[in-house]
Amino acid sequence: MRYILDACAILSLVKNEDGAAVVRQVLESEDNVCLVHAVNLCEVYYDCLRCYGKDPTEDLLVKLTEAGLTIRDDMDNDFWKAAGALKVRGRISLADCFAVALTVREDAVLLTSDRHEFEPLISTHGFPVKVQFIR
Repeated sequence: MRYILDACAILSLVKNEDGAAVVRQVLESEDNVCLVHAVNLCEVYYDCLRCYGKDPTEDLLVKLTEAGLTIRDDMDNDFWKAAGALKVRGRISLADCFAVALTVREDAVLLTSDRHEFEPLISTHGFPVKVQFIR
């Protein structure tokens, strides 16, 4: 299975919050491919910089890639336009639009805990991805 992790899924793992076990299981399965868009990883990066400082945050990034998380930095015209078109559809952060656009591009499942943003969108006609909530 292909999974796209958004920032809140990764932060739940980093901070050992509810849902961390689900994220860990997805990352540890050899059958899964796990990806994150650089914009979403930037959210993780700045949150961890605030909480832990530079060196522990840099170590964390290394551990995430060693655990099998692949960082994507897609930013071609079609990609950023798809993210922008998603932003118009509802109350969703721009960073989450990049996660959704990558999920569409990869024909993957979006892994998140962000119910307040995604539940209203999932119920709209034509929402383009499958979302799995970690909690």
